[in-house]
Amino acid sequence: MKKKLLGLEAIAILVGTTVGAGVLGLPYAIYQAGFLTGMILLVVLFLAVLLVNLQFGEIVLSTAATHQLTGYAEKYLGKRGKYFMFIVAIIGFYGALLIYIIGEGQALAALTGGNAVVYSLLFFLFTSLLVYLGLTVISEVEFLLTSLVLLVVAAIALFSWPHLNWNNFAQLNLSKILLPYGVIFFSFGGLSAIPQMKQVLRGREQQLKKNIIIGTSIPLVIYLLFAFVVIGVSGIKVTEVATVGLGAILGRPLLIFGNLFAIFTMATGFLTLGLALKSTYQFDFKFKPHLSWLLTMIVPLVLFLAGLHDFIKVMGTVGAVAGGLQGLMVCLIYLKLKKHRERMPEYRLTHSPLIFCLLSLLFLGGIVYTLWYL
Repeated sequence: MKKKLLGLEAIAILVGTTVGAGVLGLPYAIYQAGFLTGMILLVVLFLAVLLVNLQFGEIVLSTAATHQLTGYAEKYLGKRGKYFMFIVAIIGFYGALLIYIIGEGQALAALTGGNAVVYSLLFFLFTSLLVYLGLTVISEVEFLLTSLVLLVVAAIALFSWPHLNWNNFAQLNLSKILLPYGVIFFSFGGLSAIPQMKQVLRGREQQLKKNIIIGTSIPLVIYLLFAFVVIGVSGIKVTEVATVGLGAILGRPLLIFGNLFAIFTMATGFLTLGLALKSTYQFDFKFKPHLSWLLTMIVPLVLFLAGLHDFIKVMGTVGAVAGGLQGLMVCLIYLKLKKHRERMPEYRLTHSPLIFCLLSLLFLGGIVYTLWYL
């Protein structure tokens, strides 16, 4: 029984890290490309992310000590690799914090009326205070939070099913297949959870491969179901924060329920990432707690005040650039792994130059397209 619970906890860590604000932006991004086109890209990127997650799992198992992404980059790629990975991680952290600030304001405005920018700033003030105080309760109930997300998505699907318009699913335009690339990539970002999964499974590391596969697949199921329901109901009226438009169409009860779900999801995401970045400055760079908190909070606030308020564009840019570069770095580490293992891992993938080339082309192409398009 204990073994099963450890496996569920490891899976919940990966699912909880992966599913966040991305799920709320997916329906809008997919609809812009056409439902069928977006679904094709969703599955392709899922397979790419699954492969990268499994590669990183093998890297983690091949290394005696447990690190985070920057630590593995330093070990296998040297100091330059460490600094580059840190820059990539910082882009992802700050980008995600900004996304949560933007999305929270839109969800609160839809729920209560008023100005979304004002709500965003109030949300930032409140949650930044919690980060300053060091609230850690979120990380301690990851399994419950993950279960709640699954239940809420299932409840929204059941309530919305009778209102589906099947004509909304007919669009297929392969010329727009890369439009939702960045948002989808952002939605699958859970790589940083894998070292923590190894720690949870200590003594049962042979379960890691299976748990990575399950933990990466559950978000795919959530995204497929949520995008299907939202696009089926909303169609052309789908909004950047999906629950805003869905609630406006289906009435006050779903408006309240759906946007409370969005508010809670983004608030927990902000706290988790904010605390993680603050800890990085405090413990890895030996900065004082006050300075660590200030460095964590000042950048997303300045970016927001500078006028970056577009939920989908920011998410797409962060997903494509930070996610793509992170994927490339994992591939490079994996190439070095064969000659530098510290221990034999519990599973080994096939080292295929073709797979490396395909992943590299996908990540680089997504970065170039997203920056050019935006």
